[in-house]
Amino acid sequence: MTQTISRAIVCLLVVCLKVGCNRADQTKILKLAHELDVNHPAHKAMVYMGQELEKKSNGKLRLKIYPNGQLGQERELLELLQIGSLDITKVGGGVMENFSSDYKIFGLPYLFRDRGHAYTVWDSHIGKQVLESSTSELLKGLAFLDAGSRNFYTKNTPIQSPQDLDGLKIRVQKSGLSIAMVQQLGASPTPIAWGELYTALQQGVVDGAENNLPSFYLSRHYEVCKYLSMDQHTYVPDILVMGTKSWGWLAEQEKNWVSDSAEAAAIYHRSLWVAMEEKALEEVKSTGVQVAYPDKSSFEQKVAPIYGPFYDDPEKRSVLEQIKQMGL
Repeated sequence: MTQTISRAIVCLLVVCLKVGCNRADQTKILKLAHELDVNHPAHKAMVYMGQELEKKSNGKLRLKIYPNGQLGQERELLELLQIGSLDITKVGGGVMENFSSDYKIFGLPYLFRDRGHAYTVWDSHIGKQVLESSTSELLKGLAFLDAGSRNFYTKNTPIQSPQDLDGLKIRVQKSGLSIAMVQQLGASPTPIAWGELYTALQQGVVDGAENNLPSFYLSRHYEVCKYLSMDQHTYVPDILVMGTKSWGWLAEQEKNWVSDSAEAAAIYHRSLWVAMEEKALEEVKSTGVQVAYPDKSSFEQKVAPIYGPFYDDPEKRSVLEQIKQMGL
């Protein structure tokens, strides 16, 4: 009860701050909240966005950032955006699937050849269309942030081919595409809360999991799982999102400043993320983790049926063909 009351008070304060956002000097303060630690590359990118925004607007627009989940978790922050009590947040691409099915296409396994291919698509007209696709739900995507490739890691079995996954219990997110992918590869998908996964791995509830390198390292899952397979099955981005109510309160020039600053932050974030991945890989190797780089082609063949419903839709088929072409 106390936590609920505290959260309500925080939200009320956010609403009050919205009313008083225009100061005597005409500076507008946009409030950005997220769940991450201040040392995370995404937070640093958002700080950079604030610097760019202030520079482009000559101080007329500024960001006030609330990190570490101060104003709530991802779903709560999106709800604050929808009612106009918060301006901007950062969420996982998988979360945005609940507001627009267009985001699902980026969760397809082995869609992207590599990181460069993903960047090309995110920066293209396809990426812009996906970012705009959630406006009917009062959420406008501003930019994609690199969240790395997701890879399998296991306790007892090195994964060099899909056959190595046969019969294994693999922790997945509560995502239809993630569950379908693991099933197609012959393993048993097991949704488990992230905070419970370390214990589940220790106790043998699951044989492995899949995630990006920094998450594997920072969660200390390498203490239990000594086999990492860099199969790079998905590149699902994080999203900088703005509420359409807040967006509508901005003048046209202000909208341009916000869009340009978000895109600049996304580019800045890429180098930070790559550096973090490299550090994470070095660290887990130093603890005795064996790293494999399997041939992706056999994995791609196994998950091909997942693409069926997307190819059956003429519009989605066209988008997929364009994405594939961008990777050549």
